[in-house]
Amino acid sequence: MYESHWGLREKPFENTPDPKFLYYSQQHEEAMARMLYVVRERKGGALLTGEYGCGKTLLTRVLKAELQKENQYQAVYIVDPRFWGLEFLQEIVHQLTGGPTPQTKIELFHTLFKSLSHIHSIGKHCIIVVDEAQSIKNHDTFEELRLLLNFQLDNAFLLTVILLGSPELRTLASNMPQLVQRMAVRYHINGLNGKETREYINHRLAVAGASKPIFTDEAYKHIFLCSEGVPRRINTICDLSLLIGFSNGLDIIDKTTVREINDDMGLPPALNDRLNAPSLSSLSDTIDRGGDFTLSP
Repeated sequence: MYESHWGLREKPFENTPDPKFLYYSQQHEEAMARMLYVVRERKGGALLTGEYGCGKTLLTRVLKAELQKENQYQAVYIVDPRFWGLEFLQEIVHQLTGGPTPQTKIELFHTLFKSLSHIHSIGKHCIIVVDEAQSIKNHDTFEELRLLLNFQLDNAFLLTVILLGSPELRTLASNMPQLVQRMAVRYHINGLNGKETREYINHRLAVAGASKPIFTDEAYKHIFLCSEGVPRRINTICDLSLLIGFSNGLDIIDKTTVREINDDMGLPPALNDRLNAPSLSSLSDTIDRGGDFTLSP
């Protein structure tokens, strides 16, 4: 609707995990490097957590594309892990074999071991990626994950498990030390800082074809303050800003437009007070230095 008005080929702020829009902050680079490390070195597993909307699912799409290029891995992707223990194993076997799945646990483990051994024998490695792992509420499913990591040769794991989820996953995992001890890597992604938020917005605009500035300096700062650096929130604010700017015939998005959107979204009172302050100079200094912003309760 608004693309031609802003000189864009496509919408830059869709909340879908499109790898071409991935912005590599320092944290995202570190998270990707750690996931690739456990995969390439055939470690037991990795635990990656982050705030809601911080880009974890997008990272898995990029990881998937990278593994496909290397053609050395057979991967299982579980995007909704709310299975009971037996169902969880059946889903893994189904994705690995493409055939009917056994109905008993002992048969499932025999089939899994045969599949994993075959994958290893042809020089490949099995990866199991579990997204939204915090939604696993059944202790039995975590137990099955732990048991999967018992599939080992004398000198190597037959599979690598990568668990991704919100901060709650860290609490859930802490109650299963035997599983966590098998995680070679653990990492947590926070929101972007002020400098990264600006770079993130400009990166997505450039990918979408922007050739001129679309947001003012003050607009960037307000977007950062109101999103607290969470990419999903940034996308929502920026998308609506472009829509309203188009509807109002604007040539550039200023802080007034961003404020209108934030008012509609219902900001916390404390944050509204800060945005209504006569001067944002102290906060602006923090943002311009790339510092973190945390909303006080």
